[in-house]
Amino acid sequence: VQLQACGGGLVQTGGSLRLSCAASGLTFGIYNMGWFRQAPGKEREFVAGISWSGDNRSYTGSVKGRFTISRDNAKSTMYLEMNSLKPEDTAVYYCAADINDILGLPESQVEYWGQGTLVTVSS
Repeated sequence: VQLQACGGGLVQTGGSLRLSCAASGLTFGIYNMGWFRQAPGKEREFVAGISWSGDNRSYTGSVKGRFTISRDNAKSTMYLEMNSLKPEDTAVYYCAADINDILGLPESQVEYWGQGTLVTVSS
């Protein structure tokens, strides 16, 4: 199984980025997916999650209204549209997949992780 995250980069405050996570080696359409991030010197945290069907989405409070998670099961790909970016959004962003709901799932129990993509927001 591979989860390939891409789309990170350097952006100014207020800018936008779109992250993608391409999955292979698993039946993408039955997995719940999520994005996590780890800022320098901090623990990894949940950012957003989406159910296998795309019907249910969840976000951590600090990104609500700015980030949008989506998926295309036909392309086995998940996305994270990030708008109004702030310096505190600077982190390595990881995609994750699990049969169970990603929200609230201990990281140690998440079944699959991607390799991460770096997002840097300059002030």
